Formats: sequence, structure tokens, C-alpha cells
Amino acid sequence: MTKKEYIIPIFIPFLGCPHDCAFCNQIKITNYKDKMDPSKVIGEIEKNLEYFPDNDNIKEIAFFGGSFTGLDTDVMVGYLEIARKYKEKGIIDRIRLSTRPDYINNSILDTLKKYQVDIIELGIQSLDQKVLDANERGHSVKASYKASKMIKDYGFTLGHQIMPGLFNDTFDKTIDTVIKSIKIGPDIVRIYPTLVIKDTKLEMLYNTGIYKPLTIDEAIRVSADAAMLYKFAGINIIRIGLQPTENINEGADVVSGPFHPAFRQLVEAEIYKKYLEDIINNNHIEDEFTIYANNRNISLIAGNNKANKKYFYDKHKVNLKFQSSDTEYIIYKDNKLEFNIEYFIDNYVRKNYGGDLLLD
Repeated sequence: MTKKEYIIPIFIPFLGCPHDCAFCNQIKITNYKDKMDPSKVIGEIEKNLEYFPDNDNIKEIAFFGGSFTGLDTDVMVGYLEIARKYKEKGIIDRIRLSTRPDYINNSILDTLKKYQVDIIELGIQSLDQKVLDANERGHSVKASYKASKMIKDYGFTLGHQIMPGLFNDTFDKTIDTVIKSIKIGPDIVRIYPTLVIKDTKLEMLYNTGIYKPLTIDEAIRVSADAAMLYKFAGINIIRIGLQPTENINEGADVVSGPFHPAFRQLVEAEIYKKYLEDIINNNHIEDEFTIYANNRNISLIAGNNKANKKYFYDKHKVNLKFQSSDTEYIIYKDNKLEFNIEYFIDNYVRKNYGGDLLLD
């Protein structure tokens, strides 16, 4: 089992991002309004460290919100000096930051390397120029390719963040973005289905009926296929869906869109649903069968509020039964069937997208 990693988040909303994208209000998203001075940064780090257990698990300082490399150089270096001191003392292991593709150049990367930054996440959002332009992103697709290559060439861990469901986006455009992202070769990714946040241009488009956000089912479907593509490529998906905060919640600053506090679990359950559909059809299963799996996976396989279990009974009149087990398999009419989600994902991607993915 992978050891738990401990993250110290430092939020810098808008401080490094003078560009105002249609979908973005970082103050609402991060729930942080104040400019962080050095004493506050140190205070945040020390406060988080108090809650971390004394063990050898990875500990990380992560600068989120805004675009870190868009900060004034003196301000950016001030933050990095603080983080580097904790790293040099062996208190933390990694330094992470997020930024825009057009805020990356050799001078910036030289500075980040000097201050021992480990991970750079790029908010590429989409690799379709028309989608970027419609959402007033302010940079080109070419900038995403160039920045990604530079980050990889410098030896940093590269992250991509994508946003299905942007204004003028489609299922096919999102999948095309994912395939292009995979070919670039990020080490880690985040999938953030677009939400309509208060006080954004996207909210105005939504209120006038010009923009229609993804439904929760649409967001789950496209995120599930995106996740399977990234899993097929061996790229680590570190988050699916925005993390709930005091502001990012239904009835708070989320005006509309596919928000759910456990969105990743919904996506993983959708992947299992696709797999079970395949198993039932290929094996001509009737009545019932028993799935042996660990307790966490049983919860995912059954679906949120047992939605998958209900789906298969309603559609196929098949009852799913479960037994806790360290190994995963299916028993149907005294026959033992293989249960291997990785094998399914591999076949699913090759069947539906393999031609595009396997091209050089």
C-alpha cells in the first residue's frame, strides 16, 4: 500500500495571475483572500507540521492558486526561500507549485531549479485553441506544448490540469485534449470538470443561457473515459473534481455544474459499471453472481448509494452480491471468473481509442 503523503497548501489567489479567465475566481475557489506575507507563510507551514505524525512519509509544501511563476520575482523568490529552508533542514521533502503555460521560460525555470522545486503543474485546461479562446484563457495551445517540454527537459516532475466541460467544449474535444496530453507525457494529472463559480464571466454566460454546464452524469462519463486513458498510459491521476471547501459547495459559491464532494468515487464507480456490463454480456450472466474484493472496492463497485447494484437489477434483473476478500474474482454458478479492472481498462482503451493513442 502506498504511504500517505502530507501536503502543506499555501494559497496565493490572483497574486501571480493578472489574467482573468472566464471560468476563474481564485478567491472563491481557494477560499483565501489575503496576500500571504512571509510570517504568514511560515505560520501556515508550522501549523500544518504540528498535525503531521513523526514518520518518514513524504511531506510537501505546495503553492496553489493564481499562477505562482507570474508573481513579481522578488515575491516568488521570497516564498521559495522559505520553502527551501524547510527542505534543506529535512523537514519537508518536496516543493510543488502550479502555474500557466505562458508563465514558463528559461529564466523562471533556472530560478525554480535553484530553489529546489520538484513539481510544476500546468493548468493547460484544454488543448483545443477554440476552447481556450472562448474561455479567454489568453495563451495558445503551442504555449502548453512548449512549457511542458521545457519543464520535462529541466528534470522537473510535470503535472497537467484539464477542465472538461468548458464553454464550447465537447466530449470529443476533451478526449482529444487527454490524448494530446498523454503524448506530451506528464507525470501526474488532475481532472477538474468545469463548475460555474460566482462572480465569473462564465456565470454571466450561464445566466443568459449561452453556456450550459455538464450535468453530473455527463461529467462522470467524460471523466471516466479520461481517467481510463490516463490509467492506460500509466500516468498518475492525483485528483478528479475540485476539493470541497467552505465556498466550493452546493448552495455556496457553486452556481451550477457537476459538483459532488466525492466526485472521484463516482467516476471510479462508473468505470466499474462499464466493466460489470462487459462481464454480464460476455458471460451471459443471469439471476445473480458474487464479487470477491476488498472492502473499499466493494463500495466502489456497488456505486454511490448502491447505484450500480440498482442499475444492474433494473436493467438485467441481475443481483450483485459481495464478499470481502484480499483477492478479486467472481463466482457465478460455481464457476470462478477473473475480475481484473486493469485488464478491462487496457482493452477498453485499445478498442475505443487505441488507434489514436498508439500513433507516434
